[in-house]
Formats: sequence, C-alpha cells, structure tokens
Amino acid sequence: MRLPLPPATALAATATALAAAVVVAVLPGAAAAAQSPGASSFTISDPRIKESSGLAASRIHPGVYWTHNDSDDGPYVYGVDSATGRTVARVTLTGIGRPRDVEAISLGPDGQLYVGDIGDNRGGTWDHVWIYRFQEPRQLGDVTVKATQFTVRYEDGPRDAESLMVHPVTGRVYIASKNESKGGLYEGPAELAAGGANVFRRVADVPWVTDGAFSPDGNRLTLRGYFTARTYPWKDGRPQGEGDRVDAPWQGQAESVTYTADGSTLMFGSEGASSRVVAVPVAAAAPSGGSASPQPGSPPDAATSPEPTGSFGKGALVLAGGLVLVFAAKRLFRRRARD
Repeated sequence: MRLPLPPATALAATATALAAAVVVAVLPGAAAAAQSPGASSFTISDPRIKESSGLAASRIHPGVYWTHNDSDDGPYVYGVDSATGRTVARVTLTGIGRPRDVEAISLGPDGQLYVGDIGDNRGGTWDHVWIYRFQEPRQLGDVTVKATQFTVRYEDGPRDAESLMVHPVTGRVYIASKNESKGGLYEGPAELAAGGANVFRRVADVPWVTDGAFSPDGNRLTLRGYFTARTYPWKDGRPQGEGDRVDAPWQGQAESVTYTADGSTLMFGSEGASSRVVAVPVAAAAPSGGSASPQPGSPPDAATSPEPTGSFGKGALVLAGGLVLVFAAKRLFRRRARD
C-alpha cells in the first residue's frame, strides 16, 4: 500500500510534473510504450478500483484481466475488459478472514486464481500472511465464491512482499520480498496445505520488486520495480543470470505486471484512480548489460557502484533532481506562509 502524500502547493505540483515529464523523455521506451499502437493498453475506468496492485490475464475470457485493490476494499477481485476498460465481473470471496494488505494475483495451471494478502508495511513484523485461492469464474458478472485460505510463514522470519507468482507448469507458488538492500525469492511447498502454516524458503536474491510474472510456458520470469524491469530465464526452479532489461513504462506507482495469455506482451499496471495498463511487446526486451545494469526495481540510490550508466542512470538522476525541486518548492511555500 502506498500512503498518499499531503496536498502539494501549486509550485510543488508544477515541479513534480516537470520532473516526471523529463524522466519520461529520458527513459527510452517509456513514452513509446505508453503510445504503443496496436497493443492492448487500456485504462481501468471503474471508480471502485483506486489501488490496482496486481494483474493476471484470464485464460478463459480473452482480453480480461483480474485485479484487486491494495487495501481497505474488502474481499473483492475485479475482472476488467481490456477492450473497454470496464469492469465485467466482481468476485466476492467468502470463507476467508478480512483481507489486510492484498498485493498480488496470479493464475495457476489448475485454473485457479491465487491472491496474495502478503503486504506488510510495518517493515516485516507480521508473523504470518495469507494466500486465497479460488476457481476462475467461467461466467462473467458479479458472483460470490468460496475461497481456500492458506497461512504463509517465511523460514527466515517476517517479510514485506508485493509479488506472488504461480508457475504455470509446476503450480508451485513463489513470493518475492521487497527490500531496498537485499530482497529474496521464496519458494512455497509443492502443494499448499489449508491446515497449518506453509513455510516458504528463500531460493534466490532479488532487489526491490513490486510484482512479477511467469511467461505462459514457464520458461521466463519477469520482475518489475518502480524504475525498471528484467526478464530472467527460468531453469531448475531458479532464475538464471542477470536477466534481460525490459523497457517498462514510467508509472508513478508501478505496482503490477503480467503476461498476456499468449505470452507475446507484458502488461504493466499501476495504482491510482483511472490507472493505465500499458502493453509492452516481449520482443522489446533489450539485451542485458554487464554487472552495472540496474536490477529489478532498484531505488535510484541502491546502485552505489559502479556509476549509473545508460538511460536508467540518467532517468534516476533526473528524478532525484526533480524531487529536490519539489522539496525546495515546499520549503519555500512554508517559509512564505510563515512570513
């Protein structure tokens, strides 16, 4: 969950808009992706969906994407038609407790949707989180379904997380924790059990990640963050190498990613009212660079060495400059208000 900022002054808002515009101009592929002709980009028009925090492409309803709010909404999952941006289904989950911080959704090979109530904005202090599972509805519309609730614990203690991915072949569930310095990819048991806790164990290191998705064939894993995304080959239950950079769009609250059902396109979503879901063809992925390449979602200050290179480094530096302008404008406004 992203806590809203206090109302900004006109001067601060102008500085923010200017910084964002410059960043979009600096990041190649960001503006182009937002205007991708022929791709199934769309805007979520339902005013009830204000914090879309996860995406999953339906396999039985072409062009429909399942999403949910981050928090303070209730046990609801929405089906949005990408052709119109309108909600065509709202699923009410029963058989579960009150959702706390829902961050991700993924579709398994069993045709069931897995919803990750895995966020922990208190810095990883809850000793357990939950996964809810239910069959993808065959008929669109407002329906009520009984879901199965699974309790999740991490073998190395509580974690904040926003990414849940179900492998489309094995059905195994993975969670990526969100940590500025050293996040982890956690693997669940071969089968989740409704009785007792399901212990997830760390199998790989990942940087700051806000969502992830497997390709439909299960051979690739894409992880996104606030500033960038990378696609990794997937082999023997692990991501391989440094991965390939993806020209993810610039989004203010970059929260979600999924593959289209045919695997040809990555769909990038964000929080906010009337949020835009941007289509990026998989072929747009660029070859990965050396060790200096940014990792998925790394904050601009995470890559302390070597010096930032390429468009990402420039974008991060411009963003930092924009933030300086914002804070300076706010300080100036407060000072004038006191005079």
